[in-house]
Amino acid sequence: MQAIVLVGGEGTRLRPLTENVPKPALTLVDRPFLAYMIEWLAGHGVTEVVLACGFLPDVLEAALSGEEDRAGVRIRYVAEPEPLGTAGAIRFAADALGDELEDRFLALNGDVLTDLDLSALLRAHQDWNAAATIGLHPVEDSSAFGLVHSDEGGAVLEFLEKTGERRPGEVNAGMYVLQRSVLDLIAPGENVSIERDVFPRLVGEGLHGLLLDGYWVDIGTPERYRQASWDILEGRVETRVEPTGEGILVDPGAQVDGAAQIGPQAVIGPGCQVGAGAQVLGSVVLDDCTVGENARVVDSILSPGAEVLPSAVIEGAVAAEGERLSG
Repeated sequence: MQAIVLVGGEGTRLRPLTENVPKPALTLVDRPFLAYMIEWLAGHGVTEVVLACGFLPDVLEAALSGEEDRAGVRIRYVAEPEPLGTAGAIRFAADALGDELEDRFLALNGDVLTDLDLSALLRAHQDWNAAATIGLHPVEDSSAFGLVHSDEGGAVLEFLEKTGERRPGEVNAGMYVLQRSVLDLIAPGENVSIERDVFPRLVGEGLHGLLLDGYWVDIGTPERYRQASWDILEGRVETRVEPTGEGILVDPGAQVDGAAQIGPQAVIGPGCQVGAGAQVLGSVVLDDCTVGENARVVDSILSPGAEVLPSAVIEGAVAAEGERLSG
């Protein structure tokens, strides 16, 4: 089974964390964010992952070095020459595969952390003999997502992309099973949206949706990035991460003074130094950061190499790479 994963976005809502790092390569707890998706895909029988890249593809490839062996899948990188939209990127990656592309394949947005049952989606697609099957997820506020209405048999009746209206509903979870024939609806080399331009044309023509319960979150904002970290460490999503304490991970390569307070809820990355009397609460401290003596870091994210000066109080900050914070 092949999966095309869309990872071409710049992650602008996560800046400055993503100034020099594409969002899929950003460390989430203890590994590149995209590694979670690759491991999840491998767990559902995917043997080849094709990454449709855009922003800093070389950085992403370096971050995922060794992931093929860890996850047991083949990883290919296909770089778009310019932004082509969700459908355009799928078509571009599919064309790069040529005759190697299977008649049925997965296509996924690469910006979600999830443990939804992808195998159930594949089975339903086959049982329905569908042209395309969308994984759906229930949310209380559908305003920022594509809202999908289906009948009892799973056939999609209506597809509304990002209505802006706050209401509960079943939304497009950004995971699709597609027949190769769907590519005929996507003009090669053009900017095309699968949500706005392709799926509406498939309503009544083999488009289905399956509701999947479980964990699903888009980590596109600093708030959701931190929440995803705690969800991983507190076991609300199934991953391979092994916390060092309840809601806490301290890398073995970090130096934390015995008189420092870490957590509740904290990530301390490799190469970090946390001084005596310092407090790190509800915060993610990435590689090679320094938290000085008696400093207090609350509900914040520190990019690699950031420094919190002694006795500084930092609350709700998102620090850039190498930034010095005095409070």
